Amino acid sequence: MKKGIYILPNTLTLCGMFFGFFSILTSIKGDFVFAAWAIFVAGVFDGLDGWVARLTNSTTRFGIELDSLSDLVAFGVAPSVLVYKWAIAPFGRIGFAAAFLFAACGALRLARYNVQMGSSESKAFTGMPIPGAAGVLGALVLFYDDMWKTVPEKNAFMLILTVLLSILMVSRLKFHGLKEIDFRRRKPFWILVAIVVSLVAFVIHPPVAIFVFAMIYLAWGIIENIYLMYRKHKKQVV
Repeated sequence: MKKGIYILPNTLTLCGMFFGFFSILTSIKGDFVFAAWAIFVAGVFDGLDGWVARLTNSTTRFGIELDSLSDLVAFGVAPSVLVYKWAIAPFGRIGFAAAFLFAACGALRLARYNVQMGSSESKAFTGMPIPGAAGVLGALVLFYDDMWKTVPEKNAFMLILTVLLSILMVSRLKFHGLKEIDFRRRKPFWILVAIVVSLVAFVIHPPVAIFVFAMIYLAWGIIENIYLMYRKHKKQVV
């Protein structure tokens, strides 16, 4: 700390925390769509700060710890408040417990990530990344509002999904992330086509596109892990 800190990546991290805090306030006010969008904007800054830190070779222990605290606010507390106020508050103590479980499992996920950094977390993520779990909840809020223009009175599906996402974050299942892609190396042509198609889909109808991407990510992670467990079991039998 006596030598100073890097301003740019840490400022981007604080911007992500700001939008997470903004999401909490707007959820309390009942502006759930704005709260969901704020989580996604926080996700953009979360990706930028790490990218800038690696690009400028300014990764520090201080930045890593600040990033984890920012992630807890933006992707742990903010989505738990959002889903509680939006859909599961009518369940009373059960809804409160489910919302807290999401925030608590997010904190445990971040703590484990920091401990395992540089070892088992070097490629695939162990457990669902907390921004991904927050993105699934935010995507459902945007999609539901876009389709029905209302707030669910008592949504058991969201209650179950919140618990499921909490478990996935602290599980030993493997999930992929953008950090696995080395953009400095050549990639197959279809990847560029997929990026273009994704951008077009987002421009045409953002809420539906985000919902589809989030559901594909969630389903793909679960299906891939089931397949890997099946292959492992098959090898043990043989």
